[in-house]
Amino acid sequence: MFIFIVSFVLLALYYYGVRTFDYWKNRGVKHAKPLPFVGTNLKQFVRQASIAMMATETYNSYPEEKVVGFFRGTAPELVIRDPELIKRVLTTDFLSFHPRGLHPHKTVIEPLMKNIFFADGDLWRLLRQRFTPAFSTGKLKAMFHIITERAEKLQAITEEVADREYYDVRELMARYTTDFIGVCAFGIDMDSLNDENSQFRKLGKRIFQRNFRDTINAALKMMFPELCKNLHFLTPELETEMSFLVQNVLKQRNYKPSGRNDFIDLMLELKQKGVMIGESIEKKNPDGTPKIIELEMDDLLMTAQAFVFFGAGFETSSTASSYTLHQLAFNPDFQEKVQKEIDAVLARHNNKITYDAIKEMKYLEMAFYESMRMYPSVAFLIRMCAVPKYTFPEIDLTIDEDVKVIIPIQAIHRDETYFQDPNKFYPERFSDGYKQDTKNFVYLPFGEGPRSCVGARLGQMQSLAGLAAVLHKYTVEPAACSEENPLPEPSGIVSEGFINGLPLKIRRREKLATVS
Repeated sequence: MFIFIVSFVLLALYYYGVRTFDYWKNRGVKHAKPLPFVGTNLKQFVRQASIAMMATETYNSYPEEKVVGFFRGTAPELVIRDPELIKRVLTTDFLSFHPRGLHPHKTVIEPLMKNIFFADGDLWRLLRQRFTPAFSTGKLKAMFHIITERAEKLQAITEEVADREYYDVRELMARYTTDFIGVCAFGIDMDSLNDENSQFRKLGKRIFQRNFRDTINAALKMMFPELCKNLHFLTPELETEMSFLVQNVLKQRNYKPSGRNDFIDLMLELKQKGVMIGESIEKKNPDGTPKIIELEMDDLLMTAQAFVFFGAGFETSSTASSYTLHQLAFNPDFQEKVQKEIDAVLARHNNKITYDAIKEMKYLEMAFYESMRMYPSVAFLIRMCAVPKYTFPEIDLTIDEDVKVIIPIQAIHRDETYFQDPNKFYPERFSDGYKQDTKNFVYLPFGEGPRSCVGARLGQMQSLAGLAAVLHKYTVEPAACSEENPLPEPSGIVSEGFINGLPLKIRRREKLATVS
């Protein structure tokens, strides 16, 4: 009897671990053979590959297919390889794919995840509508003096590390972006530039570090979403520290806007205006019109927005700017062109890094776009089917509600079908900007559609200002330990890092280029 019970339990457990594995086979979608419980995602679960690395591997394994099946645990996902299908998901049929689906169980959302990046449905819509004006051109110009001040401090800190055998430029740019976010978001001078071990810098690092506990929790939530719905992706210490930080700032301002025009002020202004009201993206009245929904901006919601603004703001910009420096170090001819332009533009602006000056640096912008093509800060997009059934008409494929689709941005950016000699750093390929490639849905460093990056312009201007500050006075070169093709960090989550950082040799420019 005991043997029978044990056999039954093991059989039931095995069935649970393979119950969905006919999903793509029944639909005629090619896919790798899945393993019980882990699906085709074993490498991520054992920290040998990030989500982005798995998406890229899947994309490259089926070059003739428009879509490829994938199993993250037992959950079927669809990797999209075709730009027309990507356009459908991100824009044309956005209402059928508006969720990111980053919560394994819809009804349980941990506090810090209730932010504009991770939120879905009505919560996302109301937040997006209210926060979009915060990143307007006018707001960007108004806060640019903060970027200027931090860029000047960055030059001073770069002076201290110049002529060392090497220095990790990713850490250098992370200190710069962390310092900026501290002032821009919280109105706090965290001095991350002067102290690479500042508490603010440590907090930023911890957001994107995945220890053993984090890995196990994430794997369990993916494999057993119903049973592990109360486990948190984020470590409790992050919730505690972010809540403490935001509460201190709110108390200092007596819970009222201070006139600093930073992110905390924006949220306090929203709170003063009362309940946020808008049309639902999920619920309809009997006549088919959207229901009217309401949301109050409370302290917990403010903390969640501050968390994502801090985390996403410093990590993505520091990755993009440091990888640009890395590519320029290995391509000195392009670096010289960038420096000549910076010198000429700054000479017209009294050597001051201003909003207008950065807007004139077109070649620097091209180099930045090219580095974002080769190594986008966010290397994949996730969307989840929000309707009971959705059919891709081009391939006559129907998927069910809650099935996620993956758009492997990094793989598309390195596909020779769309970019000639894709592994070569060549800024001139963006001489006319990137609008056409974006329109064709093959260049998506900031996403596209209603859920594209709300802070893209701020992040870009911050990155370009930091690059201009460094390259105006310094030249970067490969160090003895530099790798032209640095290895990606396999424990990466949203943003991609590098196993050994990006060590470079930083030299003072002996003589600035003559400006005619």
